[in-house]
Amino acid sequence: MRVRFAPSPTGALHIGGARTALFNWLLARGAGGRFVLRIEDTDRERSTPENVAQILDALRWLELDWDEGPLMQSEREERHRNAVTALLDSGRAYRSQASAEDVKAWKERHGDDSGFRGTPEGDGAVRLRVPYEGETAFTDLVLGEVGAPNRSLDDLVIARADGTPLYNLAVAVDDLDMEITHVVRGNDHLTNTAKQLLIIDALGASAPRYGHLPLLHGPDGKKLSKRHGAASVQELRDGGYLPAAVRNYIALLGWGTGDDETILSTGELVTRFDITRVQRNPAQFDERKLRWLNGRWMRELSLAELTAALERFYGREGLGPAAAISAEKLQTLADFWPLCGFFYDGPADDPAARERWLGEDGRAVLGEVRDALIATTAFDERHIEEALVAVVERRGARPADVYQPLRVALAGRAVSPGIFETVAVLGRTETLGRIDRALTS
Repeated sequence: MRVRFAPSPTGALHIGGARTALFNWLLARGAGGRFVLRIEDTDRERSTPENVAQILDALRWLELDWDEGPLMQSEREERHRNAVTALLDSGRAYRSQASAEDVKAWKERHGDDSGFRGTPEGDGAVRLRVPYEGETAFTDLVLGEVGAPNRSLDDLVIARADGTPLYNLAVAVDDLDMEITHVVRGNDHLTNTAKQLLIIDALGASAPRYGHLPLLHGPDGKKLSKRHGAASVQELRDGGYLPAAVRNYIALLGWGTGDDETILSTGELVTRFDITRVQRNPAQFDERKLRWLNGRWMRELSLAELTAALERFYGREGLGPAAAISAEKLQTLADFWPLCGFFYDGPADDPAARERWLGEDGRAVLGEVRDALIATTAFDERHIEEALVAVVERRGARPADVYQPLRVALAGRAVSPGIFETVAVLGRTETLGRIDRALTS
């Protein structure tokens, strides 16, 4: 098996493209085949080196390694021109000066469902001769039987008048030369498949198998876009998602194992993936579900793994102590700093929290808490809990009436990891210093 992922580098790698890359990668790895990366960069204005770099960066972050490439389509133009020449020489293609108006007039004469058939003339664009009888059909790995009567297909333009090959010709030739056995791509390419099959047949070659993936929608049933949240792999990376969780989630978009399992390692995905089980209807990308799944994956990490992931994400060291006491509250790596940044950057500034918890009563509580913490013989979670519980009991107060003023003094806001753990991580000197500043500010 030889499969390919062939993105056009016109921007960031979108989630739909990432799913296509993943499905091809799973096919290759599951069959012991080859995964070829081909960059279809013939759009000279939009296909920039920066966009190519974005795609490679996204694939590397997803840990989808390729066996061959990246092969640049633009570097194969001479090969594509030679294929056009061969088709002209064999009589399977011809030059035509027919315009869009000519094509329209043909359809008006012969019926809207009748494909345009030209006659050789001049030195215009190169068109492929499409037979009028029969049909161009194939068995799609996802959609089943797909076909169209040849009479409905136009003689396909495969090169401009100056000889520059067009997209479908280049793709067909590249797939043949690279010995691609299975082409798995988005449903938006379905209309191109008949054209490429005709070109391949005209070249006297055998076509790959094709499978077309339904496009992704948002939870509202509309085509996935930025209004639904993250729309590209880079946005998911910057949002603090784990590559393994993203692979797990996008693999299940329109495909399933049949047993409703949700948490699947990459090894399990490789073993169990079956392209024929991909659903025909559009799948829905829901970032809330991805957040939930990512949280599950994060809780499977050891403390050392979680700390390393956080330190890479934030470019800071020494995050282990706070990671240890906050892991259960995190769904993404990006959740960590809003929750725990006060350990490293000092208390946040939340006027509403100060007004709610550090008024006259709150400061009185904070004074008692300070005295209780000074008196502890050891400054660990057990002794800290004993000291603070004693303050609650002496005052006959709710725990929140004691813990929240302390939390706001230490974190600057009303949310933090567990209060006993927070005090222990900050240590005696820093804790007392922050209490003193809160009492005097």
